[in-house]
Amino acid sequence: MADHLGQKIKDLPLTSGVYLMKDGRGRIIYVGKAVSLRRRVSSYFQHTALAARTAELVRKIRDIEVIPTASEAEALILEAGLIKKIEPKYNIALRDDKSYPYIEITSDSYPRIFLVRPRVKNKKSVYYGPYVNPRLIREALTIIRKAFPFCICSQFPKTACLDAHIGLCDAPCVGEISESEYKKNIRRIRLVLEGRKDELYRKLRRDMERLAREKKYEKAARIRDQIQAISALYSASPEINHFKEIEQLKVVLGLPKMPQRIEAFDISNIMGQQSVGSMISFVNGKPDKSQYRRFRIKTVEGIDDFDMIREVVRRRYTRLHREGRSMPDLIVIDGGKGQLSAAVSELDPLDLGIPILSLAKREEEIFLPHKRNAVILPRDSLALNLVRRVRDEAHRFALAYHRQLRGKDVFHRSS
Repeated sequence: MADHLGQKIKDLPLTSGVYLMKDGRGRIIYVGKAVSLRRRVSSYFQHTALAARTAELVRKIRDIEVIPTASEAEALILEAGLIKKIEPKYNIALRDDKSYPYIEITSDSYPRIFLVRPRVKNKKSVYYGPYVNPRLIREALTIIRKAFPFCICSQFPKTACLDAHIGLCDAPCVGEISESEYKKNIRRIRLVLEGRKDELYRKLRRDMERLAREKKYEKAARIRDQIQAISALYSASPEINHFKEIEQLKVVLGLPKMPQRIEAFDISNIMGQQSVGSMISFVNGKPDKSQYRRFRIKTVEGIDDFDMIREVVRRRYTRLHREGRSMPDLIVIDGGKGQLSAAVSELDPLDLGIPILSLAKREEEIFLPHKRNAVILPRDSLALNLVRRVRDEAHRFALAYHRQLRGKDVFHRSS
């Protein structure tokens, strides 16, 4: 692999998207999709035991272009649209012996849409695909149908079917929608399947604004709902987002492993009174409330956040170490350099090797042990988003515990 290509792959984003492989003449010879562009593209060059046709493809790659997407479903649809438009040589060569599903749009006056595996294609129909992930394209088609209802009956029934009653079909069989309006929906669906989402959104917004000006508010609201429904197709699922956050955090901080389990600490007190500490746990980017812990400060008098951090960190990890229990992949401390140093002073004697950081509130600076300068991540960074969410949850949990103790104290003094 040429040096410039190797560096290009290292710089690829970790997001989902579509990759276009080009030969020495700049021609696109293969289009693929990926949950993580960097991981997927690099895999082509990491395996020596490739199938003959895949090995032939890899030998001809001289450049790679990528199109990041917000979700795997969007990548799947964009991939199929580009394959249909470009017809890259190796997409055909590598898939001609497999039976992947296609979306078929018929040529009827009220076109039907089906997910099919055709042995012979109908020359009058329009096909999109093939789609290499049948489950994902079924889910995508369900979202599309909620936004733009269409008919799937092979023949029109005499009365409206169940799909019409639940909003998945506009019942052309009983004249509930005109042929022109129905075909407008089909044209919009085709824009989705061709990956032309920006053009689709422009058309929908233009129609919505026109209807609003004409005071046809009910129809304008219907298009607003269509925009919201189709947006779900272009939004990453929480699980995918959490994976990306975790992976990006590992990369930007140089962590030895994926921080799948994170524990975070915060202190809460008012003028040194009713001082408490909290520890919350995140697993795979989500709160694991069964592992939350509360600490009443026992050894510190007055206002000394550093000593309070020392106490709760010492109590937590001395106990885990003594009991031989599993450790987190990362520790997060709410605060700046001082709070971080206090926590490190308790962890170092235990020699646990757990990565640790602190996050300061004002500038959202990340501090790491043995690093003089703070790490400043972009405000829209996925990694920062995860650390911020963990820190905020630790703060919320500590504050809730502190309020609970204050409430009890007021009750006892008034009774």
